[in-house]
Amino acid sequence: MTTSESALLRTKINQETATYPWQELLRQFATGQVIAVASNLDLVEVAAMMADDRASEFATLLQTGQVAKVSDSQAQLWLEQNAQLWTVVVKPWILVQQRAH
Repeated sequence: MTTSESALLRTKINQETATYPWQELLRQFATGQVIAVASNLDLVEVAAMMADDRASEFATLLQTGQVAKVSDSQAQLWLEQNAQLWTVVVKPWILVQQRAH
């Protein structure tokens, strides 16, 4: 992917981000399609990494635990907190991120 194509991809992904209440994502969580992204990472960059199929880079994030399927305990905590999460879809996944306050 060229630099300009990469920039266009990031712009497109950035425009598709939105804030959603965790409660509205429970159905997708139940199907195992929701991935949590650590708050110290750039959500758009992680989504671009997935969309661009940079598997080795993504695997590193998985191995370090910076990206992982949302756990039951995390889901429960977000539900109790009525959390609002930054989200973006990279089919078939929904990436979510709790922003640092």
